[in-house]
This record gives sequence, structure tokens and C-alpha cells, in this order.
Amino acid sequence: MEYDIHTILDSATLVATLFVIYMIRFRLRSTYMLDKDNFALYYVVVPCCVLAFIAHPSTSHVMINRICWAFCVYLEAVSVLPQLRLMQNTKIVEPFTAHYVFALGVARFLSCAHWVLQVLDTRGRLLTALGYGFWPSMVLLSEIVQTFILADFCYYYVKRFLLADN
Repeated sequence: MEYDIHTILDSATLVATLFVIYMIRFRLRSTYMLDKDNFALYYVVVPCCVLAFIAHPSTSHVMINRICWAFCVYLEAVSVLPQLRLMQNTKIVEPFTAHYVFALGVARFLSCAHWVLQVLDTRGRLLTALGYGFWPSMVLLSEIVQTFILADFCYYYVKRFLLADN
């Protein structure tokens, strides 16, 4: 919905994600552990979809675009849950995957901090700029939820490396 650097970055993220999906589905298929990947995706997709219909932006864009935007925000907040569940089931965390999830956690923390600081800096005007109703609060809450989901992993990641040095 924005025609600036965010669109370019989101497009690059989409291309990178599609490449990763391709690699997982075709090139690295033999390493997939189906029995360990038991997280039912409808546990995250259905609530996000319902929530998107209830709380979405109040901008001048077409309604379906606003609902899709809200769905993406909510889904992004919980999108790492299947990966964390898989790592928990396998009891194996490849170093590359651990570093990636830790970097994702740090990025989410910084993004959440950015949102909170922006709200404080604008004395709440940023929230009204995002629209009215539940939407502004839900965007901020989604950032906080994703940060807390990844904070647990980051805690154990840091603890593991601190104990490895001793």
C-alpha cells in the first residue's frame, strides 16, 4: 500500500522467502522430518483471518486490501511458532537455524522498540495516524506478541553461548 522503500524491501523479502520455500520443497526435501513437523497451521491461520475481519485499518483503501494487510500483520506476529515447535520436537537446532532465529528475534525486538518509541515520541499521534478503532492498538500488540514469542528463544540462545564459554 506504500510506494516507497518499504515496497522494495517487502518485495525483496518475498523473493527471498519464495527461494527458501523452493529450496525446502525441492532441493532439501530429503532432510525434512515429517513426523516432527506436527504443528497444525490452522491454529495460526484461522485466528489471524478472523482477527483481520474484526480489526483492520480504517484507511481509504479497498476493504479486501485492508483485511489482507491486517491478516499479514497478525500472521507475521505468530509465523515463527511452527519453526519453534519443530525445533522443540527435534531437540536439534542447527547452528545456522539458531543464528537465523536469534537474528529474527533481535530484529523483532528493535522493530517493537521502534514502534513504542515512535508512539511515545509522537505522544500517541502515530496511533491516530494509523486509523481509528482497534487497528492501531492491534498493530502495536502484534509487534509485542512477536517480540515475546522470540524472546524465549533468544534467552536460551544467549544462555547456551554464555554457558559454552565457561
